[in-house]
Amino acid sequence: MDSVAGRLAEVNARIDIEPDLPKVYVDSSRIQEMLVNLLDNALKFCDKSGPYIELGVRSTGQENIFFVRDNGIGIDPGHHEKIFGLFNKLDPRSEGTGAGLAIAKRIVEVHGGRIWVESEGAGKGTTFCFTLPFKDNKK
Repeated sequence: MDSVAGRLAEVNARIDIEPDLPKVYVDSSRIQEMLVNLLDNALKFCDKSGPYIELGVRSTGQENIFFVRDNGIGIDPGHHEKIFGLFNKLDPRSEGTGAGLAIAKRIVEVHGGRIWVESEGAGKGTTFCFTLPFKDNKK
C-alpha cells in the first residue's frame, strides 16, 4: 500500500483488503511489483466520483483466485487479451508506458500461475484475477 499511497491520496480512493488471505510461496518483491501494477492501473482508471478497489480471493476448491476489482471505466471484452501485450495501451493519451500488465502477466506466469481480466465493458469496472501456488497443508 505504501507504493501506491501517493495515487491513493490523489484520487481519494477507498481500498478494502480481505482479511486472512491465504499464504502463498512466492518471490515477495516480484509479487509486490505485480500488485502495484494492478493497483496503479485500478487507481488510474477508477471512477473519479467515488473510487473503490477491492483486493480479495475466491476459491474454486482446486485453486485460489486472487483478484483486484475496481469500479472504474471497464474494458471492452474484445480487448481482454490485448491489454497484456507489451506496450499495448488502449488509450494512447493515458499516462504510463503500457508495460505494467505485461510485466504483471510475466511475474504471475513465472510463479506457475495465470492472470486474466474480467469486465463487461465501458462503465462496468474491471477485475484482474490471478492464481498463485499455495502450500497444501495435507502434505
